[in-house]
Amino acid sequence: MHLMNSELFTLTYGALVTQLCKDYENDEDVNKQLDKMGYNIGVRLIEDFLARSNVGRCHDFRETADVIAKIAFKMYLGITPSITNWSPGGDEFSLILENNPLVDFVELPDNHSTLIYSNLLCGVLRGALEMVQMAVDVKFVQDTLKGDSVTEIRMKFIRRIEDNLPAGEE
Repeated sequence: MHLMNSELFTLTYGALVTQLCKDYENDEDVNKQLDKMGYNIGVRLIEDFLARSNVGRCHDFRETADVIAKIAFKMYLGITPSITNWSPGGDEFSLILENNPLVDFVELPDNHSTLIYSNLLCGVLRGALEMVQMAVDVKFVQDTLKGDSVTEIRMKFIRRIEDNLPAGEE
């Protein structure tokens, strides 16, 4: 059942990307739309994740990375990416996906060389983390669809988002 659901998801996602490529003139616009759609999914998905995972507040970015890789990706995509390439300041790392389930059955046409096919994932991560008061930059660095050996998503912590509650409502 799980395999059938993941294949259906992969094929449905492919149809979505295909339609976006028809609707927009260039890959950059499609990439922006995928990020925007992912962001909206992430904003909503975080509630489901927190309710189902019983994960408490993360105390630092390293703990956040572990939760993303070991729990969230496993829960929603059935994979566990590795966490590598930490920056010296501990504010940036890479998620390495040995296999990306979104790209099963996919081959990029030559006229879409700048398309970031799985850019939805960047938006999901950015949207979900924003809902838990973390502003992050998320981007693809490597992609198996473009001939790289692995898929690499780079995440950079920008800042903690402070709640702006009215005075007296802490």
